[in-house]
Amino acid sequence: MQVCDDKISKKGNNVGVSFYAFFANKNDDPELLMEAASWWIKEMRLDHFEKAVKIKALIESMGE
Repeated sequence: MQVCDDKISKKGNNVGVSFYAFFANKNDDPELLMEAASWWIKEMRLDHFEKAVKIKALIESMGE
């Protein structure tokens, strides 16, 4: 949520994010990166870049 909030506050509601936005630039946790990629691409069938507001709403709806 914080990543989406930061991107939105800096670039507005139309800013896009990919699952890479949630990781540091170095690949220090490859299993978690692949888990995120599988969720993003296979389970949710999201495009590489999606609007941050869409991802934030999706995550919020999953917490209910």
